[in-house]
Amino acid sequence: MTITRDEALEKIRESLVELDEDNLLSYIDEALRQGVSVEDIVFKAMSEGMREIGRLYETGEYFLAELMQAAEIFKKAIRKLNPLLEEKAKKLGVEKRDVIVIGTVKGDIHDIGKNIVATMLSASGFKVIDLGVDVDAEKFIEAVEKHKPKILGMSALLTTTAKYMEHVIKELEKRGLRSKVKVIVGGAAVTNEYAKKIGADGWAKNAVEALRLVEELLSRKDS
Repeated sequence: MTITRDEALEKIRESLVELDEDNLLSYIDEALRQGVSVEDIVFKAMSEGMREIGRLYETGEYFLAELMQAAEIFKKAIRKLNPLLEEKAKKLGVEKRDVIVIGTVKGDIHDIGKNIVATMLSASGFKVIDLGVDVDAEKFIEAVEKHKPKILGMSALLTTTAKYMEHVIKELEKRGLRSKVKVIVGGAAVTNEYAKKIGADGWAKNAVEALRLVEELLSRKDS
């Protein structure tokens, strides 16, 4: 039985929340057949699904394993839709989304938390430039100069590598870039107190809070 446009969007949202990859991809195909725009699929249905997953995580109904699974499913769906998104962007001739650069600092190869944060931000419509793991200061600097992001996010799991975040911030200051980008930090080794100590603009303990922090920083008049 053919479903309506609104039903297709709701099924996409529900499938993502239920971590049902096969049905999600199937309903995406159905929505496209119905003429639903790729923007509505990603920034409405899938974004709402990821927000609901974030809420379930916050309330303890979902755990880290579910967040990781949701992130992987979301990425698979985005890979499927990327050609349509790129085609739409070319037609518009302009990229309207705010850019965020993110990476795990030098000496640290842990990326689970960073990947979930990147996925949550992408799901909310931000253009995320993920530099990966073991990122040195120069690579962060180059990304800020090249992409001109509104936000730079750094992650660290280890106490020893968390110290490198301060080095990156000092390098941004030396290059005259610090005032041009908001810096947020996170990871198991990082606390709010440490974030303040090294001069970061904010700290988040998980992906849901990171999304909230980004939206708060960007809503400020000085951003």
